[in-house]
Amino acid sequence: MSTQERGSAGAPVGTARTDTVDGARIPRQRQLWVEEPAKRRRMPDAVRTAAVRAVLIMSLTIIQAVVAFLCTLAGSWLAFPMVLSSVASTVVATWAVLDVWVTRQVWNQRHGVVSEPSSTARQMRRERRRAQRAARAAERSDAGGGIRDRRSTGDLSRA
Repeated sequence: MSTQERGSAGAPVGTARTDTVDGARIPRQRQLWVEEPAKRRRMPDAVRTAAVRAVLIMSLTIIQAVVAFLCTLAGSWLAFPMVLSSVASTVVATWAVLDVWVTRQVWNQRHGVVSEPSSTARQMRRERRRAQRAARAAERSDAGGGIRDRRSTGDLSRA
């Protein structure tokens, strides 16, 4: 057998590689399907539903427009009603695509921004938390009457 007829593992092309276990040769099966991690995260359910709806409506609109065009070429009486319904379907398809965009924006707004170090919303939340902590600490120090102060004066039972 020539070197061109052998695969990268040294086995002839078209045959499975073998492993030896306790002296016995066991053929190793090649996997037909290898799972790879997704490159992008999955769309949220609401957005995916709107996207599927939009694709279905758009495909029906395109089919309807083609039928209207063919009816027009054939000179059929059905051409005029089909053209009118195609215009209406185009409006509905545009609405469906906008619905996908709006649904995506609403989902992002309700469930927060992507947590990235460069996210401005994340930085603003941090600053707001710091300001709230500082305000609470200042309020505690201004009040001056914490539990520790009451314990020293014996006023703890008079709450």
